[in-house]
Amino acid sequence: MSVDISSLEPKMLWKNFSALNEVPRASKKEERVIRFMLDFGNNLGLKTIKDHIGNVIISKPATPGMENKQTVVMQSHLDMVHQKNSDTVFDFDKEGIKMLIDGDWVKAEGTTLGADNGIGVATIMALLESTDIAHPALEALFTIDEETGMTGALELKGGLLTGSIMLNLDTEDDRELTIGCAGGIDLTSKGSYKLTPVDESFKSYKIDVKGLTGGHSGMDIHLGRGNANKIMNRILMEASKKTRMSLSTVNGGGLRNAIPRESFAVVNLKEEQYPTLEKVILDLTQLITAEHETTDPDFQVTISEVRRSEFSVEQNFAFKLMRSIYTCPNGIYRMSPDIKDLVQTSNNLARVFVKNGKYEILCLTRSSVESEKHDLANAITACFELSDAKVERSGSYPGWQPKPNADIVKLMTQIYKDKFNEEPHVNACHAGLECGILGQNYPDMDMISFGPNIRGAHSPDEKVQISSVQKYWDFLLDTLKQIPENA
Repeated sequence: MSVDISSLEPKMLWKNFSALNEVPRASKKEERVIRFMLDFGNNLGLKTIKDHIGNVIISKPATPGMENKQTVVMQSHLDMVHQKNSDTVFDFDKEGIKMLIDGDWVKAEGTTLGADNGIGVATIMALLESTDIAHPALEALFTIDEETGMTGALELKGGLLTGSIMLNLDTEDDRELTIGCAGGIDLTSKGSYKLTPVDESFKSYKIDVKGLTGGHSGMDIHLGRGNANKIMNRILMEASKKTRMSLSTVNGGGLRNAIPRESFAVVNLKEEQYPTLEKVILDLTQLITAEHETTDPDFQVTISEVRRSEFSVEQNFAFKLMRSIYTCPNGIYRMSPDIKDLVQTSNNLARVFVKNGKYEILCLTRSSVESEKHDLANAITACFELSDAKVERSGSYPGWQPKPNADIVKLMTQIYKDKFNEEPHVNACHAGLECGILGQNYPDMDMISFGPNIRGAHSPDEKVQISSVQKYWDFLLDTLKQIPENA
């Protein structure tokens, strides 16, 4: 049972976030949250439409005295990343998120919280139902499938929106005003292999890589956190050099946009070789623990005997596949030479699945330079084609070109300085925001992204800071009051 967060300030925002978190809303499964949002708009008596792909647009007239201000598009995405710890019993399709308050933070019990981008959605809902907040005419745009393909943004047609300014509420640090982002492309490498009967004298053992920090594969990629798929492959490679083991299964990672925290593999070998395997794992665990002491303090590897496997991956192919995974770039590929501390290009080796004669490997490649994005995709494609995989590309989306001299950027920078006595961090980010895509059909719309402090997005450690939500809310209300008039 979730704690009651409706007493937190601002009450309207937290009330709507709580209601939203009762609605399952996985990417590509947004039917219920779309209906929820349509009902919300219609019950307020506001013009509410759903476009052909499932995006919801709710329009609200300006409050008295604000009619001559420019129309503002308020934009957030409806879907959330569904991730849970392996020992958490939870059904995302049927249950509402179980929330708790921990000091100045709201968290979830063993699952993602949905603050990304539920806080943004709840913010817009609070504005739409308000009766005492001054604002210009608003167009609330709730997009679908941001997390696994940007489908809603890609499919939004020109002409549906009339606003000249877009406030995207999908940034995760309250000091930042984001004015540019990376583009991305999904790579899926898959194929088949021959099964070999496991020697009857072999026993089977399960290797668990767990306790890694994980996180957002764009916003957190520069932090150097351990990748469970890379670590598991490192263990398997070393073990294959020092024992006559065979490999039966690998199941590591999950969603493309989450740095993988866990990986599980089943290997087979003679009982007398088990001490060698155990020593390989112990020695490597000590090395990797030291390497990741700062980034992944809870990292652990365990090994246990399991029911004997009947089949394993054909040995030559197993070696070939492990070498391809070893070769695959992961993490930062290149830093921006133009913008300080900005990751320009990266790859997340997000998912490795090997079982019953089939294998599949998922990557998400990001870059703020379109040509470099495709160049790294070419390198990864070549890497897995060497193990005879078929590599498919999908979900490509462009980056968002910064416009630092846009009027909304100057206005919000000044408001931030006046309110908080410090300069905001006006930046571009390595995450995939929808602004670049939406700008293709709305090229004259000025855009900016901001939000409260959210940490651990895309992982069960996700949390949002209560005091930061209040700061961000106050900042937004002042911004809406000062939106310039129509030219």
